[in-house]
Amino acid sequence: MKKKDVTTLLDILKETYPDAGCALDFGDRFQLLISVVLSAQTTDKSVNKVTPVLFGKYPDPESLAAADERDVQEIIRTIGMYRTKAKNIIALSGKLALEFNGEVPGTGEELMSLPGVGRKTANVVLAEGFGEQRIAVDTHVFRVSNRLGLVNEKDVLRTEESLMKVLPHERWTEAHHLLIFHGRRICSAQRPKCDICPVNEYCNWFKHKTIKEN
Repeated sequence: MKKKDVTTLLDILKETYPDAGCALDFGDRFQLLISVVLSAQTTDKSVNKVTPVLFGKYPDPESLAAADERDVQEIIRTIGMYRTKAKNIIALSGKLALEFNGEVPGTGEELMSLPGVGRKTANVVLAEGFGEQRIAVDTHVFRVSNRLGLVNEKDVLRTEESLMKVLPHERWTEAHHLLIFHGRRICSAQRPKCDICPVNEYCNWFKHKTIKEN
């Protein structure tokens, strides 16, 4: 896709989704990190329902590190993979307390050394918590960016690397949110609403679909 078309596409998506942004509720970097870890393979909305109780009882790494795992499980049991997540957030809190003076580290390498933290989580924390320009590739970003033709990749890492080359650096974080919103509201996995898509004229997938139908 030409640079001019990429810019136009982002502008249209920004106009379509003016409220695009992080949907998780958090008060500081620690709460952001925990919320992002909890959000894996579940909705931000479901995470926001359990974190007020979780952070009310365990507001910092030291308190969560000392928590009873069964108690944490009970608090977050309504979200997916709650047993594994309870174990991970307790363990990562302990590592924060012991190795990082209770502070969330500000590099991807350090973040990914924490239990339960992968590349996507690290990128979200760096973008939302530290103000860095990052592209976190989740299922929505992967699907939408490849469908549109922004990239043509088979895996998440290569998609991220290609998007970093294609998208303006100063719009990486913004693009991440816009692609997620578009994936949730129009470009769904099973039944994308192509006919009402505001960027269908730029979309490779839609063009190929139209050619097939004709």
